[in-house]
Amino acid sequence: MTDPRGERGLPSTLEVAVAPRVRRWNRNFWLFLVARGAARLGDMMLPVALAAGLVQYGHGAGAVGAAMASYSACVAGFVVFGGVIADRVDTRVLMVLADVVRVGTQGLVAAMFFTGHVVLWQVCAVGAVNGICAALFQPGVASTIPRIADDVQGANGAIRTAESVMTVAGPAVAGALIAVTSVGGVFVAHALTYVVSAACLLGLRLGRAVARTGASFGLDLAEGWREFRARTWMWSVILAWMTLMITTFGPTAPLVATALVVDHGSTAFGLVNAVGGVGMVVGGLIAMRLRPNRPLLAGALALLGFAAQPLSVALGLPVAVIAAGFAVAGAAHAFWGVMWATSVQTQVPGTILNRIHAYEVAGSLAMMPVGQALAGPASALLGTSSVLVVSGVGVVVVITALLMVPAVRDLRRVDRAAV
Repeated sequence: MTDPRGERGLPSTLEVAVAPRVRRWNRNFWLFLVARGAARLGDMMLPVALAAGLVQYGHGAGAVGAAMASYSACVAGFVVFGGVIADRVDTRVLMVLADVVRVGTQGLVAAMFFTGHVVLWQVCAVGAVNGICAALFQPGVASTIPRIADDVQGANGAIRTAESVMTVAGPAVAGALIAVTSVGGVFVAHALTYVVSAACLLGLRLGRAVARTGASFGLDLAEGWREFRARTWMWSVILAWMTLMITTFGPTAPLVATALVVDHGSTAFGLVNAVGGVGMVVGGLIAMRLRPNRPLLAGALALLGFAAQPLSVALGLPVAVIAAGFAVAGAAHAFWGVMWATSVQTQVPGTILNRIHAYEVAGSLAMMPVGQALAGPASALLGTSSVLVVSGVGVVVVITALLMVPAVRDLRRVDRAAV
């Protein structure tokens, strides 16, 4: 087993291995890949459906934001508890139950829109239930991947690639369904994606995982926190990510969307997002092939490329150049995501992986609403372009600071999951 802090001696260069050209995935992997792709397709359809549906019934951007916040707040607030529960029960059963509940909730929202009885607090309440389900579901994702694939990095790369494709397809499918059916039809389709996910998860043939028994819920929470805190590389990355949520990821999404639509129109906004999705696919494919011996160092260096997105918009560059910036940013984000997920899944023993992953997710999401909330006031005070420049520069500053942490830059690749 590796040192829990992952702090080893470092080689003189950033060595990179190349994955073998032929990789035979097993049945379990393909089922899980389809499950994750279906779930991402539905998740990317949801914002379009919420925005179109609530606006149709006289609500504004604030209502759309409240509906989305009800979901994200419950994910961030409950995921730590989800990690403890996932260590105590069969994670597959927990994930399937979460999917089944969401089939019902999305069917309920579809009925609201089909009947014309759309009440904001009810939509927000459903969002909160879905957020709790996601909090129960998410910890099991990290611990399932090492159980279905010997090649953990390759599996993460393939899943990230599939999710990237669905990230591009989701809004387009939602728009088409609204045109052909109605907003209610999108929610029916969203419910069906959870049906597909649950069915695939039920089809997995997994060995019995050792469930945690004996210790109290509170002691399990405390142990998870101690293990999280003991890994310098992990909490350093989460601190950096929380900072980026405030300075970059939070404000970038609404400000970039506004700036592009105002300056270049909705068509251009859709185009650059599609190109960004292609970049994410490329990043995921690259991550399947390249095996850096220091994955967090390589991933962090790649993540510097995300600065191209806000800076290209802030500088008022032509649409083609902005699209290229989105492609670079998408590839950078996807490559980092694979390096990070693989590091967590191979460095952390399976007995505590669910709980540690839950703390990681909670920390990663906690500051997103803060960054989004600050976007408007900061833009009004400084101007949209200035805030986006700060966002781009923030990427460089935060990543540079992160790379100054020896435990992060020196973490060595592990090819097999820790036990």
